[in-house]
Amino acid sequence: MKSPRTTHSAANATPKLPRLRAPLVFGGLLILLLGLLGRSLYLQRIDNDFLQEQGSSRYSREIDVPAHRGRIVDRFGDPLAISTPVKAVWAWPDQVVATPDQLRALAAALEMTPAALNQKLAQGGDFVYVKKPVAPEVADRAAALKIKGVHDENEYWRYYPGGEVMSHVVGFTGDHDVGQEGLELAQQSWLGGKRGSRRVIINRRGEIVEDVKSIRAPQEGRDLALSIDSRLQYLAFREIKAAVDANKAHAGAVVMLDVKTGEVLALANWPSYNPNNRVRVTRDKMRNRALIDTFEPGSTLKPFTIAAALDAGKVRPGSIIDTAPGTLTIGRATIHDAHREGALTVEQVIQKSSNVGAAKIALSLPAETMWQTLSATGFGATPMTGFPGEVSGRLRPAKSWRPIEQATMAFGHGISVNLVQLARAYTVFATDGELKPVSLLKVDGAIAGRPVISADTARAVRRMLEMVVLPGGTAPKAQVAGYRVAGKTGTAHKLEGRVYVDKYVSSFVGFAPASNPRLVIAIMIDEPAGGQYYGGTVAAPVFSSIMGAALRLLGVPPDAPIDNVVLPPDGADVREET
Repeated sequence: MKSPRTTHSAANATPKLPRLRAPLVFGGLLILLLGLLGRSLYLQRIDNDFLQEQGSSRYSREIDVPAHRGRIVDRFGDPLAISTPVKAVWAWPDQVVATPDQLRALAAALEMTPAALNQKLAQGGDFVYVKKPVAPEVADRAAALKIKGVHDENEYWRYYPGGEVMSHVVGFTGDHDVGQEGLELAQQSWLGGKRGSRRVIINRRGEIVEDVKSIRAPQEGRDLALSIDSRLQYLAFREIKAAVDANKAHAGAVVMLDVKTGEVLALANWPSYNPNNRVRVTRDKMRNRALIDTFEPGSTLKPFTIAAALDAGKVRPGSIIDTAPGTLTIGRATIHDAHREGALTVEQVIQKSSNVGAAKIALSLPAETMWQTLSATGFGATPMTGFPGEVSGRLRPAKSWRPIEQATMAFGHGISVNLVQLARAYTVFATDGELKPVSLLKVDGAIAGRPVISADTARAVRRMLEMVVLPGGTAPKAQVAGYRVAGKTGTAHKLEGRVYVDKYVSSFVGFAPASNPRLVIAIMIDEPAGGQYYGGTVAAPVFSSIMGAALRLLGVPPDAPIDNVVLPPDGADVREET
């Protein structure tokens, strides 16, 4: 048995600590202290950028400074797109502190409903635009309420004086004045310039109290001069809109080119949209059909088939082509003419738009020869206007053509084009065989084209195209008082999937004055449903209205008597193409 003394002493014994523990603890603390001291000296004496950056973030901000966007003007300098100084009211929803009365006053100042304002602020997060654009005086009224978390900033609002008339060419801008469609998008780097920035001091409520310095000055955008003539554009737009409405059509487009320079003087589509108010505008209305939609050109392609054969020496303008009995069977397919004609000269094949005649001429050529003429004239390649989304159409390689495909391609089936492409192709007949480049930007002086067909062939086809608009041709309604006109009609079934349906594209392409061509105009009416669908009935009258007014507006000297228009008598059989 242990003694009480021994038990008490054992209970009160103090455990001994290892001798090295205390020095190690104090040494560790000393090292940490020296590290903190060294870090402090390093940040304050050697590298103090970090501390300055952290401090600055508490009271300064870097703010974007918008650059003034360049104007878009027509060929005479009339504005088509301009930027006006406005403001944008924005907020940090999490920091907004306001009474219900203040919010109602803010909604009234911004011409919003209280419900719409509350919906904006209820989004939460770091940033939300309350309303943009707003006039400077409206932003000033909102700022005068001194609501914590609500601010404004300078911006520019893009205004389009031409509205729906110019919308498909010019396009529009979106947030921060950046191009979204049309030439606004295509020429963004030219028009947009570069945004700048500035550093400011803010108070604890997030309000700017002082400008510190400009970090980067904004670089203003440059003005852009288009080839468009506003007067001709309004004329073309008015007429294509009226034609689509009169023919109960799905859509329509018109292109006008200057023969000497290749400039696009007018390009209009209907339906259209107003770029100044794009609420509830569908994408269908925004499409520039003249450049991004394709269609089968129908008989407007026949002159190129004839040109290929003339250049190859296979036919002459007076060569006889037997089109009887008005049909041509190739394999299991049969080609039809709208009228049975019998023996026709090559000139009459164009004048009366004989499918059988064009097919027989095409089949007299090697497929490669015909393909080379079509390819050299720009088919199967984009027109190179620089417009966003412009398409190339479809021209298959000659080695894949079957005889029936070569025959139908002679009158514009099995090939697809856009309207600008088709108008450009006709410059080879309006000149002495040169294909002109096309441009949506203003060009100074005449531009040389690329030779495609011989001058003799171009003049021969030009004479044939003049016959088309005279009595006995398919387009007497294309005639223009005081001017000789040359052109060609087109009527093509639409292809849906792989099946041709009873819907049509009606077209006419021509130029005037025929003695010294100045303008090429191409018309396309998509799905006319007013009882008529032939190009000579639907599209040719539109060409006549636009061409006559345009030539007079430009002061082009007449090359025919003022009473030169000779229309078939009422009830007379008018030649149409299929």
